[in-house]
Amino acid sequence: MSAVPVPAVAVGDKAPPFTATLQDGGTFDSATLLGRKSLVLYFYPKDNTPVCTQQACAFRDAYAEFVKADVDVIGVSSDTPESHRRFAAKHRLPFPIISDPDNALRKLFGVPRALWIFPGRVTYVIDKEGVVRLVYNATLAAEPHVRKALDAITSR
Repeated sequence: MSAVPVPAVAVGDKAPPFTATLQDGGTFDSATLLGRKSLVLYFYPKDNTPVCTQQACAFRDAYAEFVKADVDVIGVSSDTPESHRRFAAKHRLPFPIISDPDNALRKLFGVPRALWIFPGRVTYVIDKEGVVRLVYNATLAAEPHVRKALDAITSR
């Protein structure tokens, strides 16, 4: 018997609640944001690869705009917390990164694989009520993830 695939989280859906390990070894619980803050949750394939680094730095460079809009930004990849710590320090990332080594969070959100091989690059904007307002999937693009997320936040 094969496993039934989880449908991808779509715009208008309630985001699934989750807890996950951050690069500092702490735990992030999405329930702590409900009713309080919006969230940009961006999934990327791997630390220190060219497009992933461009994407992280684009979120870093626009971070003040997210803070001003009262939005948290969190990156997610399957790399270890140690890899994330080095990546965040090297590129002065002001936001946390979730370690998802078994891809449980990817599966929970239904993040597709790119070219059926690589972990996908998908950005979600989740409002204070936990409703998904944006799902942006672009494997080879870095900066548009930030622009689309900011547009989704400011258009509300």
